[in-house]
Amino acid sequence: MRFVVAGAVVRERVERELLLAQRSYPADVAGLWELPGGKLAPGETAPAALVRELTEELTVTVRPGAALTQQVLLQPDLTLIAHWATLVDGVPRAVEHQGLTWVDADGLAAMAAGGELVPADTAWVPELLTYLRGRDSAGPS
Repeated sequence: MRFVVAGAVVRERVERELLLAQRSYPADVAGLWELPGGKLAPGETAPAALVRELTEELTVTVRPGAALTQQVLLQPDLTLIAHWATLVDGVPRAVEHQGLTWVDADGLAAMAAGGELVPADTAWVPELLTYLRGRDSAGPS
């Protein structure tokens, strides 16, 4: 089984916010928004892969946290997982994506309702919204 890891990168300002990246490719998801991340290298742990991928894709350093509860089967041998992540250093830059945006709970809910998210990432919307609305402090730790 191969894995792809995505990062639920969050920050707390006036309210909790989540970082989303806009896909450039492939054509069927280009223009849609996702949690940034990438494939695990052989022998690599999900947290290590997340740190490496977000450094490559966003030019930032993150501290990975707990895994989100859902796993998404992308192909028979490829599973998408996600971990909470806290920004430690740097300002996110879109290296491999069309753009980046920070969204609060209302923004994420609107994007999900409008079909603006990569379909695989919608599995995490309820859990992400719970955290963004401040109803669960178990997020990034």
